Amino acid sequence: MTAAAIPGAAVARKDDRLGAFALFAAMLSAAGLPIYIHAPKFYVDNFGVGLTTSALVLFGLRLLDVLQDPALGWLSERLGRRRGLAVACGAALMALAMVGLFAVTPPIAPLAWFALTLALLFSGFSFLTINFYAQGVAKADSLGPTGHTRVAGWRETGALLGICAAAVAPTALAGLGGGAFAVFAVGFAVLVVIASWAMREEWSASLEAPAAGIGPILRDALARRLLWIALANATPVAVSSTLFLYFVESRLGLPGWEGVYLLAFFLAAALSAPIWSWLAARFSPKPVLLTGMVLAILSFGGAATLGTGDALAFAVICLASGAALGADMTLLPAIFAGRMAQIAPRAAQGFGLWSFVSKFTLAFAAVLLLPVLEASGFQSGGTDNPASALTTLTILYALLPCALKLIAIALLIATPIKES
Repeated sequence: MTAAAIPGAAVARKDDRLGAFALFAAMLSAAGLPIYIHAPKFYVDNFGVGLTTSALVLFGLRLLDVLQDPALGWLSERLGRRRGLAVACGAALMALAMVGLFAVTPPIAPLAWFALTLALLFSGFSFLTINFYAQGVAKADSLGPTGHTRVAGWRETGALLGICAAAVAPTALAGLGGGAFAVFAVGFAVLVVIASWAMREEWSASLEAPAAGIGPILRDALARRLLWIALANATPVAVSSTLFLYFVESRLGLPGWEGVYLLAFFLAAALSAPIWSWLAARFSPKPVLLTGMVLAILSFGGAATLGTGDALAFAVICLASGAALGADMTLLPAIFAGRMAQIAPRAAQGFGLWSFVSKFTLAFAAVLLLPVLEASGFQSGGTDNPASALTTLTILYALLPCALKLIAIALLIATPIKES
C-alpha cells in the first residue's frame, strides 16, 4: 500500500497543490507569533510601554474584531472573482504593518504607533485567515472522504513550521542587536509575496455563490458547541503564550534560551501533527484529541514544579506540550471544517467566528494576566523580582492552564461528534 493510500496520510499528489496551503499557513503563523509573544515585550523593553497599557491595547483591538471578523467573513463570501485581488491587498497590508511594527522607529507616541500598526496587522491577518480556511473547505471537498484531515494535516504542519521559523528568528538574528526584529519583519514581507504567489491558482478558483450567512452556523447546536470548545481549549495556550518569555527569563533564570525553547515547542507540534492526523483517521478524531488534551495537562502541571536553572526539565516539558499543541491545531479545526462542509459549505463567516475565538483568547489572557503580574511586583527583565511575584507567575503560567484545559475536556466529552 502506498503512502497516498493510507487514510489521513499527509501526502500530496502533484495536482493537489497542498504544498501551497502549507506555505501560506506558515506565512500566517509566522505573523501570529510576533504579534502575541514578541511585540508586547519588544515595546516594553525598547520604548517603555507598560505591561498593563500594552495589554489594554491588545484587548481593545480584539473588541474591534468582535465586529470586524464576521464582517470580513461576510465580505469574503461576496467578492467572487475579485477575491484574489482582495487577498493580495490584505497580504500587502499585513506585510507593511509588520515592517512598521518592528522596523520603523515610532514617528508618533510609541503606544499609539503600537496600536496603529497592530490594528492594520490584525485586519490583514484576519482577512487572510478567514479566506484561507474557507478555501480549505472547498479544497477538502475536492479530495474525497479524508479531504478535511489531509488539508488540516498539511495546513497545520505548515503553520507550525512557520511558527518554528518565527520563534528561532530573534535568537538566530541576535548578533544584529536591535536590528534583529527589523530584519525579521523585512524577511516576513518577502515570505508574504512568495506564499501569495504560490496560492494564486487557489484564489482564482473563487468560491461559488454567496452562502446563507451566519444564521445556519449559529443555529446549529454542534457548531456552537465546537466554538465553545475552541474557546476553552485555546485559552490555556493563550495563557502560556502570553507569559512564556517572562517565565523563561525570570522564573527559570534562563534569559537567551527563549528561542531554543520556542523552537523545541513548535517543532514538536509540527512533527506530531501528521501523527495525530493519521491516528484520527484510524481511531476517529474525538478520542485522539482527548488524548492530546490530557498530555497538555500533564505538561502544564510539570512546569509548575520547576525553579531556577531547570533547563533540561523545561526542554522536556516544551516537547511534550508542543506535541499536545499539534493535536489541538490539527484535529479541532478539522472537526469544525467538517461540520461547516455539512451545514454551510461556502460560509466564510464560520471561519470569521473561528478566527475571532482563537484571537480573543490571546487578548483576554493578556488583559487579565499582565496587569495581575504587574500588580504582584513583577518587572520585565528584572533580576530581583520578589518571591511572591515569581509564585504568581508560576501559578498563572502553569496551574491556570491546567484548570482551563479540564473545562475544555469536559465540554468535548459531553459533545456528540459523528463521523462524516
